[in-house]
Amino acid sequence: MTALSALIRRDIRIALRVGGGALIGVLFFLTVVVLMPFAVGPDLALLSRLGPAILWLGALLASLLTLDRLFMADHEDGSLDLITMSRTPLELACAAKALAHWLAAGLPLIVATPVLGLLLNLDMVATGAVALTLLAGTPALTFTGMIGAALAVTLHRGGLLMAVLVLPLSIPVLIFGVAASQAAIVGPLTFGAPFSILCALSLVSLVIGPFAAAASLRHGLD
Repeated sequence: MTALSALIRRDIRIALRVGGGALIGVLFFLTVVVLMPFAVGPDLALLSRLGPAILWLGALLASLLTLDRLFMADHEDGSLDLITMSRTPLELACAAKALAHWLAAGLPLIVATPVLGLLLNLDMVATGAVALTLLAGTPALTFTGMIGAALAVTLHRGGLLMAVLVLPLSIPVLIFGVAASQAAIVGPLTFGAPFSILCALSLVSLVIGPFAAAASLRHGLD
């Protein structure tokens, strides 16, 4: 546990540095949300209906933007080989790195949601619903994206491959995240059903993601 906590702290410090990737995701999320009102126009009712989808789409793209740094920097400086050969199971190390990535890059998106919701004409209830669904769904984006990052880490031009692999896995999370947000705001569906499925997707990715990423790393580094 000491090694895992040290790995989490190390990855968070690296991500929060200038150029570490966390700030890039937040700025991209901010850019997407700020530009959308100019594209939609002055129709506030339309903007409020599209608000949850805009926030979720921005969070999805911002998560994909920073996933390529999950293993790439460690592979370039040789740290990934040390992590692979350490006594700590590689599955737990992958889970720790994904958790650190979510804390550094995913959690700031959730914190910024209440402020950005004001730009999309969302009230406090709607903004709270979107933030809650992002809190439940963004771990699924990170842990499923970790699989693509592990597959692409040993390949040249792996960034494009990672996007192709991760986007189909992220679509169910996007669908149920937006559905839960819309159900909490306007209905007619109940909030519980899509939100429960969203939580289930995060739990499934939490279990499968570290094992799939560890297997990909072992195969790619051998």
